[in-house]
Amino acid sequence: MMNESFVIQSNIAQLPYVEERVFHFCRECNVGNYYSAVSVAVLQAVENAIVHGNGSDESKAVTISMGTCHGGVFVEVSDEGAGFDYTHVGSLDDAAKGQGIFVMRSLSDRMSFSNSGRQVRMEFDVAGIDPADALERASVLQAHFSLVAA
Repeated sequence: MMNESFVIQSNIAQLPYVEERVFHFCRECNVGNYYSAVSVAVLQAVENAIVHGNGSDESKAVTISMGTCHGGVFVEVSDEGAGFDYTHVGSLDDAAKGQGIFVMRSLSDRMSFSNSGRQVRMEFDVAGIDPADALERASVLQAHFSLVAA
């Protein structure tokens, strides 16, 4: 079982560093073929934590924890913000709000919030995604972004 945590300051200039850490984590866990989905979801979660959670206040930190779990990997992203009501954002019905959460939810197999919305946990099943599930995820994301662009 592999687990790793690191902390960054709330500055979007830290995103390339996060992406590099996720890449190495996926490679070490031998799940490199899932890197794109994991990376996009994690970078969105970290950007949300920096911008929305911590208000880009560089005195506040974002903690990223990654590890293995029942047939896959998980990533938790925590910020030091006030939290938010995550029950009303991130659906296809409201394209104006929660696009990042929608993407995170679409790319992960399970996603949950805790600590009043200051922490998100995403789990990715990597034992073998069903090709039909992969196609469904891609079409849902494509439909969402078609609506947003219109």
